[in-house]
Amino acid sequence: MLPKAFTPGLRPTLFHNNHRWEGSNPLAYLFQGTGAVATVAAGVLCALLLRQGRRSITAQLLLIWMVYCGFFLALPQLVVAAILPGNDVGAALDYLRVGATGKSAMALLALCIMPPIALALRRPILSLATDGRQLGSGAARARFLFQTATAPALAAILLIIPFRIPRDMIEVLVLPAVVAVVGIAWLQAGAWSVSGVTPGAQGTVRLAGPSAALLLLLIVFQFVLRPGIRFY
Repeated sequence: MLPKAFTPGLRPTLFHNNHRWEGSNPLAYLFQGTGAVATVAAGVLCALLLRQGRRSITAQLLLIWMVYCGFFLALPQLVVAAILPGNDVGAALDYLRVGATGKSAMALLALCIMPPIALALRRPILSLATDGRQLGSGAARARFLFQTATAPALAAILLIIPFRIPRDMIEVLVLPAVVAVVGIAWLQAGAWSVSGVTPGAQGTVRLAGPSAALLLLLIVFQFVLRPGIRFY
């Protein structure tokens, strides 16, 4: 939204889970792809922070899921752009005059790199174990990852809905489900094969702070962003 706000001829408005603009400038279509760029940048930053030593379990989980969402909110958009060029990334690629062949190549690349990114998160997640017995066998590792990542990710789909309404229901439900499933399936499938992970977590997950932050964010979405913020 900010790139559009500084673009002559555009009068953008930021909404609850969307945006629109009035006026005309060809750069608007290029800037449609900046959201995906921003999420990837956030994912890369959090991946670097994740490598900088131990933190609390809550902080580690936050960084892990920021890495996950940073990439898996963006990469599937490349795949969609090859099929439905009207999406945000597709609009940016059209502005850059990327043809059908180029879009297909980028979609294939995205499909190829999503599994390694997901699988790379297995160790950080499994390292959240507090007892070696939780990782003592392939079945134990799969069970721990399911309890720590897979089940929460699937349950979070329902939690995300209040942050996406009002929208078409297909957008409200399908996008969170796709983001969760395309990566978490690889994580869960590969959990059993990881070896040599040392349990290193200390303490327990503290829910009070994250829950308060989540509630505050929902209030901002519903009472500040839902009416719309004009950037002009």
